[in-house]
Amino acid sequence: MGPAIIDIQGTLVSSDVITTFFVCDLEACKGACCIEGDGGAPVTEDEETSMREAFPDIKRYLREEAVREVEKRGFAYTDSDGDRLTTLFRGRECAFTCFEKDGSARCAFEKGHTEGVSPAFFKPISCYLYPVRLSMVGEMVAVNYHRWKPICEPARRLGRAKGVRLYQFLKAPLTRAFGEKWYAELEEVAEMYLKTFA
Repeated sequence: MGPAIIDIQGTLVSSDVITTFFVCDLEACKGACCIEGDGGAPVTEDEETSMREAFPDIKRYLREEAVREVEKRGFAYTDSDGDRLTTLFRGRECAFTCFEKDGSARCAFEKGHTEGVSPAFFKPISCYLYPVRLSMVGEMVAVNYHRWKPICEPARRLGRAKGVRLYQFLKAPLTRAFGEKWYAELEEVAEMYLKTFA
C-alpha cells in the first residue's frame, strides 16, 4: 500500500512527508544532491532572474570552468518536459556548486546569502525543499518525498535518532513555499495522522 494523499489548503501532500524521519547529514553525504542526479534543479523565471543578478557576487566561489560554462550556456536550460533546470557542469554537477575545505558540496548562492555577499537571493526553492519535490496534478500542486537511495540513507538514520520528521526538518522552506498558515495546518494534520497511523 502506497502513501496517502492529504489535502492541505488545495495542495496534495504525500503522507511520506509526514511519516518519514529525516535530517540532512552533510558529514555523511557531503552535499551529494548538488553534484549527483540526471538533471539540474528546477527553477522559476523569477529565480532565474535573481540568479543572474546575484551571479557577479557569487561567482568568486565557483570553479573557473563552471563560471565559463554558465557564461557560455546561461543560467538554466529547458529539458525534454519543458521544465527550466539549472545549468550543469560536466553534464552532471550543478554549475553553481562550490566546495568547502572538507570536500562537501554547497550551493554558491546559499553561501553568498549566508555570508552577506548576495543577501537578496538565497537559492532556488526546489533546492531548499529537497528531498521534497513539487509537481502539478491538474491545477493542484503535489508535495512529494523523493526517496534517494542510498545517498539519503544517513539522513533517514539521523532523523530517526533525533526524532525529527521530514516536514519538521523542512519547516523553513515549506513555510517559504506555502506560507505560515499552510504550515500550521500541516502541523495539525501531521499530529493527528501520526497518532492514528504511525
